[in-house]
Amino acid sequence: MQNQKLFFRNKVRMYFACARNTPNAKVQKNYHICKRKTKNLSKKCVLIWNCGIFFVSLQSKSSKRTTMTLTELHILNFKNIAEASLTFADKLNCFVGLNGQGKTNLLDAIYYLSFTKSAFNAIDSQNIRHDAEFAMIQGIYSPLAVSHLPLAEGEDIQVTCAIRRGQKKQFRCGKKDYQRMLDHIGKIPLVMVSPEDNQLIAEGSDERRRFLDIIIGQTDRAYLEHLSLYNALVKQRNALLKQFGEQPTANSQEPKAGDELFEVIEMQMVPHAEYIFGRRKRFVEAFVPIFADLYKTIAEVEEQPQLTYRSQLFDRELSEALRRTRQRDLILGWTSQGVHKDELEMQLGDYPLRRVGSQGQQKTYLIAMKLAQALYFSAISNQQSVVSKPILLLDDIFDKLDATRVARIIDMLRGEQFGQIFLTDTDRQHLTDIVKPLGSSKVFNVSSGDFRAG
Repeated sequence: MQNQKLFFRNKVRMYFACARNTPNAKVQKNYHICKRKTKNLSKKCVLIWNCGIFFVSLQSKSSKRTTMTLTELHILNFKNIAEASLTFADKLNCFVGLNGQGKTNLLDAIYYLSFTKSAFNAIDSQNIRHDAEFAMIQGIYSPLAVSHLPLAEGEDIQVTCAIRRGQKKQFRCGKKDYQRMLDHIGKIPLVMVSPEDNQLIAEGSDERRRFLDIIIGQTDRAYLEHLSLYNALVKQRNALLKQFGEQPTANSQEPKAGDELFEVIEMQMVPHAEYIFGRRKRFVEAFVPIFADLYKTIAEVEEQPQLTYRSQLFDRELSEALRRTRQRDLILGWTSQGVHKDELEMQLGDYPLRRVGSQGQQKTYLIAMKLAQALYFSAISNQQSVVSKPILLLDDIFDKLDATRVARIIDMLRGEQFGQIFLTDTDRQHLTDIVKPLGSSKVFNVSSGDFRAG
């Protein structure tokens, strides 16, 4: 009980700190209401950030958990899909077909509705079908599926994305058109597992920071705001570094007119960087035990998977580091200090996964990381009374895995901790054998962008 009180007390203080510094009349009003109602901390005071407004819920028993379900999907001119209208099962939906037929494109359309962009191609116009002028994706989500919208009981929510060549993308949730795509992130939690995840191992640290940002951003709206502002400031500082670095006196130790500009930008970077650093640190601390348990469950070996968060902010003050390295940065032409240089080290035992992991070990590691996201969302949901089960997109995840590991993954997916699942495979019989333990499912045969149930 004492630990529970401490948790809610810290949560209240954190949100109050955000509310005090938010120039929004509605937020300020709710702040004072919350402050009055949370004097008795023996009651579970849960504060939910809801589209920029705080709502308070005083509970005497556990929170009601809700499930995210996509019931309908309508697609027009998206990649190789000319037109499709599909209805889905609540638990498992399977897509079978040869490579290049459109299975992954359909999963990407679902991904679009959660993240307002493709998982594979950031240029929206390139996701429009060849010879078409526009594309449209529309999803219908089941009652109480969207955590940040106060829906009436039994009311569905419609999410629509329209892309037209040469024009700004339009995105709508319910009756609301977004001016900023950022405002939609986290409203429809989703986890995707695909062969592209191998970039987490093979590519640079920016891929692993993106992994952190996608997870944290879906549960913490303020994190996305801080990240967006921080990245904009780094971009401004880099532009100044290139501008002043080209001047003949760039290597001089004497004060220059540009120093004041640098100081203004660096002063603004610090609070955003500290928030990002703190959230990443807390996330990794909470995430690693979930991930390690999942990996051991799938692999059933004595391998010790490790995820280690590395950041310059562990051992230095950012403001001082930026000032101290400014001359070197002028020569480099970019900012060498800050959370944009953070790293998430992936290891098996004491060795880098990239160097010692077999294909099967690497895939097991990545699948465990992604499935751990879903369990992390569930853990956060239990604390915040929001959507507890994100949608799972599993694209060709069983390749390079032995039958034993596949069976263990399927056994986990049967559990109630996982919500609606969309799964692709190239072999109908193989898929049937794999998913049989999961119970009822809906299967679609895919050919040249055409989807037929059966």
